[in-house]
Amino acid sequence: MLPTTSPHSNGALGSRDAARHTAGAKRYKYLRRLLHFRQMDFEFALWQMLYLFTSPQRVYRNFHYRKQTKDQWARDDPAFLVVLSIWLCVSTIGFGLVLDMGVLETLKLLLWVVFVDCIGVGLFISTLMWVISNKYLLKQPSKNFDVEWGYAFDVHLNAFYPLLVILHFLQLFFINHIVVINSDWFLGYFVGNTMWLIAIGYYLYITFLGYNALPFLKNTVVLLYPFALLGLIYVLSVSLGWNFTQALCWFYKYRVQ
Repeated sequence: MLPTTSPHSNGALGSRDAARHTAGAKRYKYLRRLLHFRQMDFEFALWQMLYLFTSPQRVYRNFHYRKQTKDQWARDDPAFLVVLSIWLCVSTIGFGLVLDMGVLETLKLLLWVVFVDCIGVGLFISTLMWVISNKYLLKQPSKNFDVEWGYAFDVHLNAFYPLLVILHFLQLFFINHIVVINSDWFLGYFVGNTMWLIAIGYYLYITFLGYNALPFLKNTVVLLYPFALLGLIYVLSVSLGWNFTQALCWFYKYRVQ
């Protein structure tokens, strides 16, 4: 890990370095780059998306490299967020087509999914995990070692991407043929609920990897405990014939009425 202080500062950051490393400065730099597409590394963002499915540990090793080279854990390139937004828009339009929604209804659904489901829920979960990790999981509470809010948001985006692909893309090929039309058939809710199990399981696992990658956190294994509840809900849903995908489709249609 690179030193965060200059050799003549007696343990304190110089005024110029301190200003450069404040949360506000990092946030300003990140948001400013949203307007400069040519400066974004989309190829690397696509690489990360691929490895979030095949080897998510490699993605978090890159966060270590960023800390060593740029002295921050969070992404400084918004390319991943931009590509994720494009994925979200395309998959939501696909949902609108599969559910026979009109243009206006699909647009309403898109706004809901982007600004509420992704951004709104993401801000809430990221802030909650940021508070929990800094309050309960730090090995030695210190101003020099804490979880950046931007990193917590990046962890959410990493975990959200596989969930999005499974529930908003792969599931589209089954909705009108197996999952919803045959919602009272065992195969229908088994296929749909199994996709939900895999998607949420991915979310929990990648979230755990994100916080487990930080060397100054302890007891991160507690982030895997929700797997027990997830497994219980899955068994109950299959046993009782609950169809989560059908409920999602009803919810989406209710939103745009």
